[in-house]
Formats: sequence, structure tokens, C-alpha cells
Amino acid sequence: MRRGVEELRAFYGETAGQVVRRLVARRLDDAWGEATGCDVLGLGYAVPWLDALVGARRQIAAMPAGQGAESWPPVGRNRTVLVDERALPFAAGAFDRVLLIHALEEADAPAQVLAEAVRVLSPTGRIILATAARGGLWARAESTPFGHGRPFTRRQLEGLVRQVGLEPSAWSQTLYVPPWRPLLGMADGFEEVGRRLAPGFAGLILLEATRQAYARVRPRGAVATVAVAPALRPAPATRGGALASRHEAD
Repeated sequence: MRRGVEELRAFYGETAGQVVRRLVARRLDDAWGEATGCDVLGLGYAVPWLDALVGARRQIAAMPAGQGAESWPPVGRNRTVLVDERALPFAAGAFDRVLLIHALEEADAPAQVLAEAVRVLSPTGRIILATAARGGLWARAESTPFGHGRPFTRRQLEGLVRQVGLEPSAWSQTLYVPPWRPLLGMADGFEEVGRRLAPGFAGLILLEATRQAYARVRPRGAVATVAVAPALRPAPATRGGALASRHEAD
């Protein structure tokens, strides 16, 4: 059963949620930066981060029916839509960027949800999956949205995106600070130390993927794909929060 939208909204209004919002926004900015002229889809509960994608032509917050939807200021072409996440009401290839957060952990069929997200991704589009990390402390904290449903490892996410015809191109982790209120003020310090000394303690995994260079059968049928350049080149990150290239150590 999915967490209700009221619970999610309340969490992101609290201290812990504000820390999560800031740290995840940093990773997304390093990965995507501005989204000038792009059509962006947030699936799950992505409202806290969509506004940060500067210059987007259109932003759609698609919220699963089991979660419920909340109003979002309809600036320009921005909209909130209540959806069946396995049958999105959008045309194929409609979005240049797709962000899934609070979307897969509580899904009954994660591969089907992801396959539908890929259907609406443009041929040269980029998609980021953000999920609770199986080995992190946040996945054990039932007082947060990350402590419910099915957490993932990096390899599980890589297998999932390949199952729907994508290829992992970059990844990162965040939320090294334990989900305990007295420590949240030291979140930035935990990020610096955790990335270097304790990567297994991260609470959230972000995996970016792009289409493969050949056609592949997906749960909803065969879809042709085209070759695209990786979203991030396989070179050391120039900014501390950037998603790492795939050849770096697990």
C-alpha cells in the first residue's frame, strides 16, 4: 500500500524532509542542471524537485492513484495529474526528462511502472530512478517514506532498467546522515565523509539510464530505440555531488 499524499507532504514540510529535499536537489542539479526547453515528467512524488529544473517548457507531476494527488501551482503548462502508473495518459515519447521518486518501492509491479515511464520518454531522453537504498538506515526508518515498501541495491536497479530496454549511464548516492533529528544539522558533513569512507550507509540511490542502441521487447510490446550519448561522460566528477560514471567502484 502506498503512503498517502498527505503523509508525503507532511514529511517534506518537516526538518528531515527539508534535508532530503536539499540533498536530492543537489544530486539532480549535478546530473541534469537546467532543463531549458524540455518537457519533464515527475512520477510518484516529485513535486519537491520539479520547480528546481529551470527553463523547462512543461512540467507534469504524475501521482499514482493509490497515493493520491495534491494541488501544485499551475504556472504556465505545469500540471498535477492523478494516474494509473501502469497506463500513463501521455503519448509515446512525450517527455525529455523523467524522474521517478517514491514511485518504485511501493509499486506492485516495478518493471511495469518503469516500462510505462520509458514508453513516454523521448528517443534521446534521460531518466533518473531515485529509490531507498537497501543497506541504508533510511530504509529502516518507518517514520519516513523511505522506510516502506521495497528498497533496492544499485545492481537491482541496473537489472530493472535493462529489463525494460535501457542502459545504465550514471549513478550516485545521498542521505548518508542517519534519520535522527539530532544529527540532521550535520547532514553536509555526513555526505562528505560517507561518500569517501562508508558508501554502504547511503539512504538513497539515484540511477540514470538512457535507451539502448537496438530494439528490445518490453512488457508492453516491442519498441525501436536509437543510439544516444551517455548523459554523463565516464570521467571523474568535477562537482562533488555529480552522478558517478559506471566504471567507478561500487
